[in-house]
Amino acid sequence: MFNKILIAADGSDHSIRCAEKALHLGEQNPQAHFTVVYAIDGQTSKEDILHHYDKTIVNEKRRQRLEPIINLLEQKGVTYVVEFIHGEPGPAIVEFANKGEYDLVVVGSRGLNALQEMVLGSVSHKIAKRVLAPVMIVK
Repeated sequence: MFNKILIAADGSDHSIRCAEKALHLGEQNPQAHFTVVYAIDGQTSKEDILHHYDKTIVNEKRRQRLEPIINLLEQKGVTYVVEFIHGEPGPAIVEFANKGEYDLVVVGSRGLNALQEMVLGSVSHKIAKRVLAPVMIVK
């Protein structure tokens, strides 16, 4: 059974499907605890600040991106926390996951084409290769 489940999320449709799958797995264990992690890279941070000058507004907008996932967690009545971390998503999530000693990490697949994935590498691929816990990639 999975007690500590990490959901890598950015508010996209992929991350919402990822959260649904994680919840399905966690329903088997009433003591499951979920952590939703949102990695904010430098570019996203700059864009957020340029669009919204006030830091409280920036934080509220980031939380709104995760609202569909938070609503799912609250509907199921599970224990959860939301964490915002800074850094390039792949390495930042890997570091966060490995420090937290999670039983499972669930991440959505963005669906890069073969060339993009070969050149850039996908976040989900980086996480799957480097996280010490089992990783589920949800398409």
